[in-house]
Amino acid sequence: MILFKKAIPLSQWLEAARKREQRIGFVPTMGALHDGHLALLHACREQSDIVVCSIFVNPTQFNNPRDYELYPNTIEKDIALLIQAGCDVLFLPSKEEMYPDHIVAKHYDLGEIETVLEGQYRPGHFQGVCQAVDRLLQIVVPHQVYFGQKDYQQCMVVKKLLALTHREIILLHIIPTQREKSGLAMSSRNLRLTPEQREKAVAIFKTLTFLKTHIAQTPIAELKEQGLDLLQRSGFKVDYVAIADAETLGPVAEVRNQKLVGLIAATLGDVRLIDNLLLN
Repeated sequence: MILFKKAIPLSQWLEAARKREQRIGFVPTMGALHDGHLALLHACREQSDIVVCSIFVNPTQFNNPRDYELYPNTIEKDIALLIQAGCDVLFLPSKEEMYPDHIVAKHYDLGEIETVLEGQYRPGHFQGVCQAVDRLLQIVVPHQVYFGQKDYQQCMVVKKLLALTHREIILLHIIPTQREKSGLAMSSRNLRLTPEQREKAVAIFKTLTFLKTHIAQTPIAELKEQGLDLLQRSGFKVDYVAIADAETLGPVAEVRNQKLVGLIAATLGDVRLIDNLLLN
């Protein structure tokens, strides 16, 4: 595996690969890698000639400065995992390399998708996500890019970003959420849970499964209230239990023929967790 810390040498190396007609797959991450990330890398490995991974903890997408400070740094372990997974290139930029002085921050016209759910509770978060992903795509110029379904709204935002920046030619692969045996969605934030909290955290997946089981026969408003009650009884401070249109993430009042997704954001102790599940 080759490690690059500077954008220009990486871009030059990848340009040479493109001239050799090699297909470049890209997995952007914030590090603290786990099996969820490895699932993205394995899918990328199967479908690409060159696998590029980036590790950059992006400060512009954190609303809470303490959350940014506490984000786990496991770089030595990450590098070992990437080598085992068959990654060809790791891009490990500094903040100054990602956001040099001459680059002016853009505003991305994301529409309603950045005002609901995570957008409502973390204003500006998706602008920060787009800033980082846009910059990384400029540097890597991949043929295809891989994201995990656990961050469902982020996947929809990246899809919108590709359209806004006229990069529809880049294939967006959304890889199913990887879960622990308990059902808990794999997340770098799980490292901050105590063993007792980890047991309680399973309630998120159980609640999503409850929504899926009852979506056909229970009115949506009532079902969301029941989901909220399940989480609160497990000790969570709940931001939302939502049932939304899986394409637009707009709220739905009743089940028709649309594809639906259940989404939850809830905090245990000082750790905020998100998860989702397709319901029909």
